[in-house]
Amino acid sequence: MISLQAVKKHTITCLGTGSVIALSAGVVCAAGDASQVESGVLLKDFLYRVLNFTLLAAGLTYFVAKPLKNALASRREGLEQELKEAREAAENAEKRFAEYDEKLTRAEEEIGQIKTNIRDEAEAEKQRIIVNAENMAAKIKADSGKIAENEIEKARQILRQEAAELAVGLASDLLKKNFTREDQARLVEEYKLKVGELH
Repeated sequence: MISLQAVKKHTITCLGTGSVIALSAGVVCAAGDASQVESGVLLKDFLYRVLNFTLLAAGLTYFVAKPLKNALASRREGLEQELKEAREAAENAEKRFAEYDEKLTRAEEEIGQIKTNIRDEAEAEKQRIIVNAENMAAKIKADSGKIAENEIEKARQILRQEAAELAVGLASDLLKKNFTREDQARLVEEYKLKVGELH
């Protein structure tokens, strides 16, 4: 960045060089031919022009240097600030990228873990269902065997009862047909004899 002193030094150097050239030209003109039209007038005119240029350059240097320096300093500060902000933005972007990359990696690991857990839980649930189904089948089989035995036993009892009722009915019918008064009297006598023997 160009400083104010460097601008002033450069301006002074230019003015000094311009003055030396102007004086040299004046001396050359003065030392020249007397036949020229009023060389003194030309020299005066030239010197006024050089002086005028020098004053203009000095004034411009004095009045323009400070605003120029301020503008350049302001521009430099602005560029430095923009550069600083750009660096901070880049650093923030890199940090965010690293965070998102880490989160993405963790998310992928968590998704893998969740898939593994779901697969393990599904397998465990499948095994539980199979075991429950086998237990239920065994229980149903055992229960059905007991129920069948109970039903068979009930059927046997019903058959025995029906057979007994049928036998009693048949015996009753046979007795009614074949049992006479004489048979009845004989049975009563036999009963009495047996009761008498017991006493």
